[in-house]
Amino acid sequence: MSADAEHAAAAPAPGEPEPAFSAPAADAPAAPGETAAPGETAAVGGTADDPETATVGQPETAAAPGRRASRRAVLTAVTGVLALALGLGLTVQIRASNADEPYSGASEEDLVAVLNDVEGNEERLREQIADSREALEQLSDDRSESDSALDQAEQRAEAIGILTGQLAAEGPGIRLSISDPDQQIDASLLLEAVQELRGAGAEAIEVNDVRVVVSSAFVDTTAGIQVEGAILTEPYTVLGIGPPEDMDEALSVPGGVLRDAERAGATAGVTTQDTVLVDALVGNPALD
Repeated sequence: MSADAEHAAAAPAPGEPEPAFSAPAADAPAAPGETAAPGETAAVGGTADDPETATVGQPETAAAPGRRASRRAVLTAVTGVLALALGLGLTVQIRASNADEPYSGASEEDLVAVLNDVEGNEERLREQIADSREALEQLSDDRSESDSALDQAEQRAEAIGILTGQLAAEGPGIRLSISDPDQQIDASLLLEAVQELRGAGAEAIEVNDVRVVVSSAFVDTTAGIQVEGAILTEPYTVLGIGPPEDMDEALSVPGGVLRDAERAGATAGVTTQDTVLVDALVGNPALD
């Protein structure tokens, strides 16, 4: 088509109003230096449906309200999270403070009542401690008394055993020796010696390895002097455990055992000793 024909086709028909603007052809590019009319959009480098299309002539403030709204939403969310964390922290701190100080919020009357209870418990504990100490002391005293009674019982049993000739004895004492080759000494002299020793405090007496006790009897026989079933022959040895000086004096007094033995033709003498052993027991005499 020629240029005249195109111009004729584009021109308005006779009697029609001329349009205010003419639309360029779809394929016609905008002339250099021309700008889009207000309200029109010129697509550069793409179509309206292409997201990469650059919009020319659009105001920059169109996207600003959206960005500010997004920022306010983020700030609101962060502020809410911080406020929640702060609230949780305060709650935990308050609970911890209440746990450490259980009476921080108590009234004066409550504190006085608690103090009275504490003082009452302390007084009761002191009384219990005092009672326990008293009971312990009583037990100690009872134990001491029991031990003392046991010791005394053992001592009495030992003394009785020695006196009855059931136990051996050892201690300070005397040794009486009588030599009678002509056999002029009879049972009465030995019995006198035993009685003098008992009177002076002798606890245990032994004559020629025969234990002599309270019930012992001295008897003259044709074989000799008999005591506790045993026959005694000279020389006679009498051992006594007790106060040495007292027993020596009792045998040595004028008219005593020593003088009587000498008048009978025998030889007698007494010696004191620090240790005398009387180990013969009743019922177990030593027979010659």
